Amino acid sequence: MAENCLFCGIVSGDVPATVVHDSDGALAFADVTPKAPTHVLVIPKKHLTDIGDLASDPEAAAAVVAGISAVARELKLESYRTVFNTGPGAGQTVFHVHAHVLAGRDLGWPPG
Repeated sequence: MAENCLFCGIVSGDVPATVVHDSDGALAFADVTPKAPTHVLVIPKKHLTDIGDLASDPEAAAAVVAGISAVARELKLESYRTVFNTGPGAGQTVFHVHAHVLAGRDLGWPPG
């Protein structure tokens, strides 16, 4: 756990969140500022800063991908988008790697 990391606080239970899925290696919870009717964040329980760090930890990466799949299954999502923002220029504001799972409306392309 990283000191002063919002998502580590959620993992530890010190910060409340609406949990959607919980496994040994990953946690999924509702985004507090949703950009779609369904907007869930999936994070590794281990603190990793961004997708580059996640790529260096195959176990954590597998847990996040499995968490994304579990969220889609549990919420019965037929179509959804998964996004990783890496770095402030891409919109990353919490520096604990997280996947956004977005669904519930048409998601145009290209994004943003």
